[in-house]
This record gives sequence, C-alpha cells and structure tokens, in this order.
Amino acid sequence: MANILAVDDEQAILIMIQKILNKDGHNVTIVSEPKVVSQLRPESYDLILLDVMMPEIDGFTLCKEIRSYVDCPILFLTAKTEENSLVLGLELGGDDYISKPFGNLELRARVSAHLRREHREHFAKLTFANAYFNLSGKQLIVNEKVVPLTKGEYQICEFLAHHAGQIFSREQVYEGVFGYDGESSDNTISTHIKNIRSKLENMGYFPIKTVWGVGYKWEK
Repeated sequence: MANILAVDDEQAILIMIQKILNKDGHNVTIVSEPKVVSQLRPESYDLILLDVMMPEIDGFTLCKEIRSYVDCPILFLTAKTEENSLVLGLELGGDDYISKPFGNLELRARVSAHLRREHREHFAKLTFANAYFNLSGKQLIVNEKVVPLTKGEYQICEFLAHHAGQIFSREQVYEGVFGYDGESSDNTISTHIKNIRSKLENMGYFPIKTVWGVGYKWEK
C-alpha cells in the first residue's frame, strides 16, 4: 500500500482517482486547492499526481516549488500534448505524464509501475527532506555531506529513522540497536544521542526530538 497525493481542481476527477486507486489498497489524499499542498507535508507521500491546468497555481509551478524537498515520483495529469509542454514538465522534475481522459487500467498500471521502480531505487536508501541514509554504505548524508558518525551513533540514527515518528525509551533504543546482549548499557543512549545531536546541529539538521518522560523520536 502506498500513500498517494492527488491534486486537481476538478472534484469529480479526484473522486474517480481515489476510488480507482483505493481498490489497489492505496491510501489516496485528494486536494482541489493546490495552494494548500505545502501544508500537507508532500514529502511524506510515496507518489504525487498533479493536474497541469489549475487556477491560482498550475501543476508545473507546484512541481517546481515542491521538487527541492520531495523525492517521490510526480506524475502530471494533462490534456496538453504539445512537445514543449511535455519537455517543460520533465525539466521541472516531473517523472511522467498521464493524458486525460485516462482509463482505470492505465491509471493503475502507470501508478504501479512508478511505485515498483521507486521501491527498487530506494531499497538501499532512506530519504528525508534534506537528508538520506545510504543503507548499504552505512552513511547518513545531510545537505550532500557525510555526517561523521561512529558505528554506534549511526546505528541509533538508522533505527530511529526507520521508525520515524514513533517514540522509543532509552531501553527500547538500546534493545533495538544493540540487542539484549549488547556490550553497553542503555544509560549510554543518552550520551550517544547528545553526541549525535551535536554533529547534526552543526549541519543545521534537527531530526531527533525528546519527548520528556518518554524517550526519543525521529521526526519525518
């Protein structure tokens, strides 16, 4: 199941898209006013569908505004078939086009194809707004710079990031990272977190939040 955002000024089209993709088990958020998209944390979606011809903000402009922090596939819904328009959308960061009118099978197939490709490309990569984890290389990259983490610090970051938004106590972090037979005490988690924060804050990145009396969480 994927979280999909569909943006179109025609409510009937949005409802149709939602019904079609819901049948494949996807969770579809529909928006008829493009100006509110930035408030919905578009970076949290697995795929975005954007109508090109919309009042106030057209799909190309919206794509350009969000592409700097949105890593998922962006597919344009368009009745425009001129070559210049197609090229412009791709240059602005779009991944593909679905021409209107489209059928159920085409929409489902195109969305599924992009989600499958995205899964393959990001199998060894965990991405956030201005940072990502190179899982195979065991590196955290912030603003295109490698964070100089120790092995333990990296493991803590990856554990929290894999469960972004979920709160863990020090004991749960310790067990999740080092296991029951780990060589360090869960009391050292606080020290690790302090060191991690220092390194990340020096790079202008503040993902680890303390929930007082409970534990820590990695904010998406």
